[in-house]
Amino acid sequence: MTNTYDFGLVGLGVMGRNFILNVADNDFTAYGNDLDEEKVKALIEEGGNPKKVNATTDAETFVKNLSLPRKIMLLVPAGKIVDAVIENLLPLLDEGDIIIDGGNSFFTDTDRREAYLSGKGVNFFGAGVSGGAKGARLGPSIMPGGNREAYQHVKPIFEAVSAKYKGEPCVAYLGPKSAGNYVKMVHNGIEYGLMQLTSEIYDVLKKGGDFSNDELHATYAKWNEGRLQSFLVEITSEIFEQEDNLGEGRLVDKILDKAKQKGTGKWTSQNAMDLGIPVPSIDIAVSMRELSALKEERIKADELYDRPTVVKMDKAKLEKLAENALYFSFIITYTQGLHQLADASKEYGYDLDISEIAKIWRAGCIIRAGLLADITDAFKKNSNLPNLLLSPTFVNKVQETVDAARVLVSYGATNGIPLPGLSNSLTYFDAYTSSRLPLNVIQAQRDYFGSHTYERLDREGIFHTEWEE
Repeated sequence: MTNTYDFGLVGLGVMGRNFILNVADNDFTAYGNDLDEEKVKALIEEGGNPKKVNATTDAETFVKNLSLPRKIMLLVPAGKIVDAVIENLLPLLDEGDIIIDGGNSFFTDTDRREAYLSGKGVNFFGAGVSGGAKGARLGPSIMPGGNREAYQHVKPIFEAVSAKYKGEPCVAYLGPKSAGNYVKMVHNGIEYGLMQLTSEIYDVLKKGGDFSNDELHATYAKWNEGRLQSFLVEITSEIFEQEDNLGEGRLVDKILDKAKQKGTGKWTSQNAMDLGIPVPSIDIAVSMRELSALKEERIKADELYDRPTVVKMDKAKLEKLAENALYFSFIITYTQGLHQLADASKEYGYDLDISEIAKIWRAGCIIRAGLLADITDAFKKNSNLPNLLLSPTFVNKVQETVDAARVLVSYGATNGIPLPGLSNSLTYFDAYTSSRLPLNVIQAQRDYFGSHTYERLDREGIFHTEWEE
């Protein structure tokens, strides 16, 4: 029996197994491939009906069982493994077949692979998939980029398996080449920023207001019912309730304060610097994970230096300030990521529709939030909007909340509570909304020691001064 299954997937780990079962649940037949025989058996057993879901360890059997043009998704770790799988499949494929990389590959790797496979008559897509293992099973947000015509073969499957927001599928063709992987990379950068901010607000509530875990749960749960409604705020509220099954008390208090990372946040930050786009809320989120890894050094430093005695704040007042400050900093973090996407679209020829991106992030993905509906509307009204802070929709939202951020940043600094994500968001806002910055002094310094020249406010041209020592 050959050419019978609609969709193929290589990599039957948790994400891959859940995604392929999602495909089968939506009336498409699916065939899996993995070198691990136990994973193959597990999929067949969980699928329940080999006519709908089947799998094999043999690449040739896998390819022969897929209908034309073959649609093969890879959910394997980014890097050399992706190249190895492609080389293994390539001799077995026909012209017009489609390979989809659903992992977090760096966007330049996707460009390289697309050019290579295009020369062999095979279409290659980079498709970001967000939502974790649960999202893969129940409906993720999917961000595909590649050949527009070839995407039409994949579109019905992706639209069926994706998350839905008020009935609309959270997937859209984003652009050529590596557009999909690039958007997913920036999505993850925004994710880093939002996670850092939610943790900082927890810290200030706990240290500044002596909030118990029950109170923290109730606070975050209440926020999730309002304008801060989001996946990250929702799961944070649930985290504070989780009992420790290996001991007494709540699990959150037993977890080591060292945050790991897989690199996508760092890639976002590095590429933003290459483009010349400021994303300080994302930059500091990456840096804080790196700083958190220095646990032993932090313990020694804590013993060497005196810290301020925290002056407690009224709980109700602190909770209100925290909600406003978190909402403000969420807006700023999305602003920075979307600014990077808009600039990268021009630089790399993606022709991204920012409103469409915000739209498919409204459900399924890790950074889904009620705020994205307003962001979608803002970019629908002005598709050339260079920065979200310039949208009339957001002026009042920011004006109403920025003062709370100022109070909390000041409170944190005075009481030794680190709030780097919040303070970087505030600094970005103050700098972006300042018509005059002190960088004239930097230009003078550069010209003084290196003859790097400068421009003037009062006349056109490039100038250099022989500075008197």
